[in-house]
Amino acid sequence: MARTEVNNRGWWKWLLLAAAVVVADQLTKSLIVASFARGEVMPITSFLSLVLAYNSGAAFSFLADAPGWQRWFFAAIAAAASIFLVYMLKRGGSRMVCAGMALVLGGALGNFWDRMAVGKVVDFLLFHYGAWSWPAFNVADSAITVGAALLILDSFGPRRTDLPIASGKEH
Repeated sequence: MARTEVNNRGWWKWLLLAAAVVVADQLTKSLIVASFARGEVMPITSFLSLVLAYNSGAAFSFLADAPGWQRWFFAAIAAAASIFLVYMLKRGGSRMVCAGMALVLGGALGNFWDRMAVGKVVDFLLFHYGAWSWPAFNVADSAITVGAALLILDSFGPRRTDLPIASGKEH
């Protein structure tokens, strides 16, 4: 049986979206590091402040108190995820899926860069209300969140059967 080919010649264009996320992430982090002392807070609105924070762990500071091995562990996960996402982008998919994967890729690479260059991730966006505050995050984290949301939203839509991965057919 002939394999159904998906026209995905422009897959590399999604890498431009990922690269834009990395550039925006690193630019904003550089501006914050140059302008703030660690822990310094600048209120923007009643619910948003800028702050310079470092996270040696993962989301919500998971494993931040570990003795240092987590830097390499999370860097390895980001590298493996990035390779997998590029592979999946080459395979193709809907615009929503490709956009989601590109955003997650850009976010993973932005935080990977921090882990390699700084040893921890630079965070600076702090949402709060009264005494409650969300953990500080950055542009890369935002891209990962939006990308994951796009992938989840797409999973509720109709399945395309013309894609090799969706058809379940052996090739």
